[in-house]
Amino acid sequence: MVRTAVLPVAGLGTRFLPATKAVPKELLPVVDRPSVQYVVEEAVRAGLSDVLLVTAAGKAAIEDHFGRRLDLEAALAAKGNDADLAVVRGLAELATVHAVRQPEPLGLGHAVLMAEGHVRAGEGFAVLLGDDLLEPDSTFLGRMVAAHERTGRAVVALMRIDDPAALSQYGVATVADPLPGAGPGEVAIVDLVEKPAVGSAPSDLAVIGRYVLPHDVFGVLHRTPPGRGGEIQLTDALRTLAQEAPLVGVVLDEPRHDAGDRLGLLTASLAFAARRPDLGPALVAWLSANTDDLAARAAAATEGAS
Repeated sequence: MVRTAVLPVAGLGTRFLPATKAVPKELLPVVDRPSVQYVVEEAVRAGLSDVLLVTAAGKAAIEDHFGRRLDLEAALAAKGNDADLAVVRGLAELATVHAVRQPEPLGLGHAVLMAEGHVRAGEGFAVLLGDDLLEPDSTFLGRMVAAHERTGRAVVALMRIDDPAALSQYGVATVADPLPGAGPGEVAIVDLVEKPAVGSAPSDLAVIGRYVLPHDVFGVLHRTPPGRGGEIQLTDALRTLAQEAPLVGVVLDEPRHDAGDRLGLLTASLAFAARRPDLGPALVAWLSANTDDLAARAAAATEGAS
């Protein structure tokens, strides 16, 4: 059974400075919701209502976002603003949100280890990285959970990368034929390589930030020595599991936005707003009417930078 989602949110968010000097990166808005809220809602859609945030100093506001805010609720109630009051109260009811602090930035594997005392013995759990945003109605994680419950194996999200040079920025899977009874888009992962040299990637399938892991990955992580930068890498633990038996890879077949990048966060906002009936028509009309002006601004910016 899988009922817990672990969200590592301890990063400093330096690519978004100065906005993230006082505000956690995960609370930067995508339209009118912080990016982390989309990830928690994704977990809830997959049936995972127990959420553990792996935080760090300066990140308490993320947990606060999913808690009660009685003074705000009282102010909204006094104004008769029932719509916003329902939204604010709904955040506290969305999931059961817990937090544990990672004392040092010792890698994703170490962040996952921080969840060991929270995940019930014998149960699998999901790991969701907030830099990867899927569509607001995505059911992809539910497919991954189903694959884990069917096989008992670690399940890893994969994305096809068309540019061979770009593969050097990702972990890349070595894949084999799907396991018996495999679902749509599933492959068997027999090895993983982190950021391969250009031209040496074993496939065009890159690992992205969604995992559904068996409980025994904690034991593997305890035995995994620190790698580059003195960090414990989740990829190294997954390689160990793959040597024992192939992992399940599920190939993403829907859009994914890189919310850890300024352009990716911006395009996610545009894409998510465009699909909303209250914003989409006016936004698309404005973009269409201003296409020439926007193109001229971009060209001037490019010329000025050269």
